[in-house]
Amino acid sequence: MAEMFLDKFKALVPRYLDDEWTPGEGYSRSELKELVADSELPERTRLPLILEELYLALGKCEEILEAYHFIFDPDELVTEDGYLLFLEDEEERWVWGVETSDLNIPDPMIHRRNNDKYEWTPEGATVSEFLFDLLEFSFEED
Repeated sequence: MAEMFLDKFKALVPRYLDDEWTPGEGYSRSELKELVADSELPERTRLPLILEELYLALGKCEEILEAYHFIFDPDELVTEDGYLLFLEDEEERWVWGVETSDLNIPDPMIHRRNNDKYEWTPEGATVSEFLFDLLEFSFEED
């Protein structure tokens, strides 16, 4: 499958960290495959392209992946309630995910769960729209 988001993710390092992107910022395809296999995901679960390319470009870049929100490491990914969970706020009040029935979509719609009520709400955006907006907000200068 063609790359859709890889260069956009790589461009976040110079944009937000004022540094050049290096291959050490992300995982190799074989590392990512191994880490996903080590997660609690059901066997043969394939990540949506957006998440795969996020991890390939920035999987080891904690300065971006853990800025006010925490994007789970590939070996920490889980499915609950029919959703693949991959993002949580720093206070653990909210978690975001995609419906497991949509994992074959390159850039699926994102949903948010209130951890107190365990209620899921659609965000009205794709994963890429949400992530790029979230990171822009997180790194916005006062």
